[in-house]
Amino acid sequence: MLNIQDSVAVITGGGSGIGETIAKYWVKNGGKVVLGDVSRDALNRVEKEIQATGGQVATLAMDVTKEQDNDALAQLAIERFGALNLVVPCAGIIRDGLLVSPDRETGKVTGKMSLDQFSSVVNINLTGVFLTVRECAEKMINNSCKGLICLISSTGSLGTAGQINYSSTKAAMAVMPKVITAEFFRRGLADKIRCVAVAPGYVGTPMVKGMNQKALDKIIENVPINRLVEPEEVASLIGELYRNEALSGDVYFIHGGLRLGSKG
Repeated sequence: MLNIQDSVAVITGGGSGIGETIAKYWVKNGGKVVLGDVSRDALNRVEKEIQATGGQVATLAMDVTKEQDNDALAQLAIERFGALNLVVPCAGIIRDGLLVSPDRETGKVTGKMSLDQFSSVVNINLTGVFLTVRECAEKMINNSCKGLICLISSTGSLGTAGQINYSSTKAAMAVMPKVITAEFFRRGLADKIRCVAVAPGYVGTPMVKGMNQKALDKIIENVPINRLVEPEEVASLIGELYRNEALSGDVYFIHGGLRLGSKG
């Protein structure tokens, strides 16, 4: 079993949402955090809140689609805290839309998802994750750091209408743990650096809770536990995945029993 105490987590998207919650959970349990986010203001707020609790934190305003930014983030963990034990790439965006949109009256296509709408999500949610994981894995190996790479998939990986861009990236997150684990196994590293993914359902981040109440009620109708998953519950799962070294190479769903609208 690994211990969170004094271990170092690198988290992108650490200025809000699930990334922020994981960071605060990690520090609360005695760990140290290195946070990356595109928003310097968001990072400053989270940094101050963590420092106010006595936690150790370093931050870097960065773009996850840039190789040099990801390298700098991983290097910051080594330089500031001397280790890198957990990697959680949480940076991501949503730009929903239909592949093609036929008019209800004429049946002719009047709109379609733009290339920018598709590629912008892929660039951040997939390429960005690849770069973060690649750079952090290199530092973990070269500095003999034991730990976990934890990707963020989603129930959207199972296929959600209007999210061909987002769902495609989250489906990719679902297969990556198997690929990375196999590659590390071949090199005798799989017992030192594990890889998993968590796949949340509807999580009660400030953004989700701020939705139109009728739309939110409609979502909750399809969740068997009759509420949103709390961000702290996702963070707690990641903490257990880190501690328990028998958990590797798979995807762990946390969705309150959600079956994407089907009650069975």
